[in-house]
Amino acid sequence: MSSLDTELDETEDLIRMIDESAAHVLKDDLLRARKQRFTTPGFERAKWLEFSELGWLTLSIDEQKGGLGLGMRELCTLAHRLGQQLTPEPILASALIADVLPEAHQRDLLECKQIILPAFATYGRSMPVFNNGKITGYIDCIPYALGADAFLVQAEGGAALVLPGEAGISLIEHKTHDGGHFCGLRLNEAPAQWLSSDMTIIREQATLVAGAYLSGLSERAFQITQDFIKERVQFDKPIGSFQVVQHRMVDLFLELKLGRAALNAAANGFADGLRSSALELAVSLAKARLSRASSVITREAIQLHGGIGYTDEADIGLYLRKSMTMSGMFGTESFHRNRAFSLMGANHG
Repeated sequence: MSSLDTELDETEDLIRMIDESAAHVLKDDLLRARKQRFTTPGFERAKWLEFSELGWLTLSIDEQKGGLGLGMRELCTLAHRLGQQLTPEPILASALIADVLPEAHQRDLLECKQIILPAFATYGRSMPVFNNGKITGYIDCIPYALGADAFLVQAEGGAALVLPGEAGISLIEHKTHDGGHFCGLRLNEAPAQWLSSDMTIIREQATLVAGAYLSGLSERAFQITQDFIKERVQFDKPIGSFQVVQHRMVDLFLELKLGRAALNAAANGFADGLRSSALELAVSLAKARLSRASSVITREAIQLHGGIGYTDEADIGLYLRKSMTMSGMFGTESFHRNRAFSLMGANHG
């Protein structure tokens, strides 16, 4: 066996281990996620600490700095599991920026003294501007921002660390369909610590991680629906025995598999070191496909459940509402399809 084969086998074993460990830790986490709805900040700091102790915050930190030095395949594997249980803690958002934080703030993050969240500029919008120790601008959407102790803001030419409560900083809360929230971040000559780190690639990573979360969400919604149609009886037969229902489930299965294939291709693109435009293309193809899949699967799942699917007690409704909230984050299906078309032209021009 070649060294490359050995390396690939070790990677697959590691991914499998992360997947199995996360499945065990997150088992029955849906009930907790349900209870966190309509609360502030919408997640549990104690759970955040538990996830940190498992090493999830160190996944992307370089091994020389004491982290695990893992890549997007591993992060997406974990995000997929988090999505299956609708786990609310934005732990992977912090994991993505942990490696670029100043040493003191990185230590505070890993010791759970601070929850530091990224504040990414929306695709196509202008970024905040840093000048003479102050930053000015606006960030549209930061999920679970009310639980953050600090933000790493994507800015023109780099990034800036800001603290809520400082002069010139205000958060504008927006409620979401799933009982959570996101905030806009307004910066008006706010004091900030400047970092030269380019967050462009991290935003692409965050986009793919959001897609992986949607992938897990979609898969679990499909499984719940599959179980339901085996048990729900109409005309003395399980509705899953009717051909028209079977055809609809096949369509959903295809959506699921196409989304997962696009996700794997994009995650492998990071590992293979694709040039930036090719990487952006892979991310947009994946996010467009995964946003579509989550919307189609959760909406169809509600239809197949019938009236009970619309009740708050039915778990399937939680998946629909989370899909409605997350499918547009980091760019809608339409945005990413358009970006993919543009990038295809640029790559072949």
